[in-house]
Amino acid sequence: MVGEIAGAEARLASGKGSNLKHQIPYEDLRDWITEAERLGELRHINGASWQEEIGMAAELVSHDDGAPSVLFGKVPGALKGSRVLVNIFGGRRKNMTLGFPTDLGKVALSNAFADIYHGNEKLIAPRTVEDGPIFENVMRGNDINLEIFPTPHWHENDGGRYIGTGCYHITRDPETGSINLGSYRLMLKDKNTVAHNVLPGRHADLHLKKYTARAERMPVAIVVGGDPLTFIMGGRDIPEGVSEYDVAGGLRGKPIDVVSAKVTGLPIPANAEIVIEGYVDANRMEPEGPFGDWTGTYTEKGRVNPVIDVEAVYYRNDPILLGFAPQRLPDEYSRFRAIVRSPFLKKDLEAAGVPGVTATWCHEVGGSRMLLAVAIEQRYVGHARQAGHVASMCRTGVDANRWVIVTDSDVDVTNLDELIYAALTRADPAEDFDLIRGGKAQKSDPRLPPWEREVGNLVNSRMIIDACIPYHWRDDFPEINQPSADSLKRAREKFGHLLD
Repeated sequence: MVGEIAGAEARLASGKGSNLKHQIPYEDLRDWITEAERLGELRHINGASWQEEIGMAAELVSHDDGAPSVLFGKVPGALKGSRVLVNIFGGRRKNMTLGFPTDLGKVALSNAFADIYHGNEKLIAPRTVEDGPIFENVMRGNDINLEIFPTPHWHENDGGRYIGTGCYHITRDPETGSINLGSYRLMLKDKNTVAHNVLPGRHADLHLKKYTARAERMPVAIVVGGDPLTFIMGGRDIPEGVSEYDVAGGLRGKPIDVVSAKVTGLPIPANAEIVIEGYVDANRMEPEGPFGDWTGTYTEKGRVNPVIDVEAVYYRNDPILLGFAPQRLPDEYSRFRAIVRSPFLKKDLEAAGVPGVTATWCHEVGGSRMLLAVAIEQRYVGHARQAGHVASMCRTGVDANRWVIVTDSDVDVTNLDELIYAALTRADPAEDFDLIRGGKAQKSDPRLPPWEREVGNLVNSRMIIDACIPYHWRDDFPEINQPSADSLKRAREKFGHLLD
């Protein structure tokens, strides 16, 4: 059932690595745009409104991997020259974004990323410089006006405009001094106030608790337009105490240039497009949302979150706001998460001692969390159950998982049709489904009862599906009706033109 993957694709899909060249071809967001145009994957639209039209177009292109990135300019009512970029992670440009050859398929790209990404093993600290393009324009005090930027109203039923979707927060641990980057959405409240949503247990949340215990506000700088690689690192699960700046520098092979923000002294990228700087007061909570979240549903009404008092705004001439708003699944966000998370599920299983794992995929239709797939070479009775339970509760799987499907290695687990077919024909609901109760949920889980969400009881249940051919009678299982590899090869050579 597994489709043929040739050359480098096959080597990387098997997780055996390759000699592929890795190089990030851009320094900042403007360089990225140049590269996307070179690939023929960027479209320009002028005159679209922030009130509705940018969000409409972003939703339309987000679901199709073949759709282009779009740069919106001349937005009515916005700062002259300001722009909005959306749908960066699709087509061949997603390979370019991660620094790999553009002919790799998604499995090869995912494994190539895992080959070069080591979390805390290859670190290059940022380099502090005196000045940079981010200081071309500075707003302080009464001059601050966040409403000049073309911040879209992304979804029809959002509770307001979200200036931060393709963004990351920069915070400092008040005890250790370590710098953290984390991606959290940012709602525009008024000219000098924004509200953010940081999940419990995330590094910015831990930092805020430490500042609050000291009766201090937390300094923060938020990059709402910057280079895609650093933004991607801001969304990775990187160990506490390790700065995402250092990891991004390691991936680039050189340090990222940063400047000291003028109010808090936090390090901000010298070539960022727009940076918001201020302080978070944990005791000042205001309504935030609803917002169309990663589950494809809106967050609940009445949610309150800390607000950020903005004390400075920095932006380049003709600044670009990076949009990365989630949509109904699958979407751009889930494509990105599937590629950067899937190989680490396999690594987690192997680290836990589960043998014979041949492939894993964190499916796009589940936002890379709700549906996990594992392929194994069965070695003993209970092997599939072991793999499924570990997958649901390991570091990659623990947050918001719903289903885990474990199947045999002849199934391409990245192909949703093949995966569901295997579950339908190899698993018996009464015999092969296990339930786990008390798993770790998220506030955004649409199935979480409102009264449980209200009191913070964020738990869910999970289903483990053993979709492997039954081990104890595997030799008697009906043969799968599919052509042999040789027959399939000859058919494609002779009749492949019928599929063009």
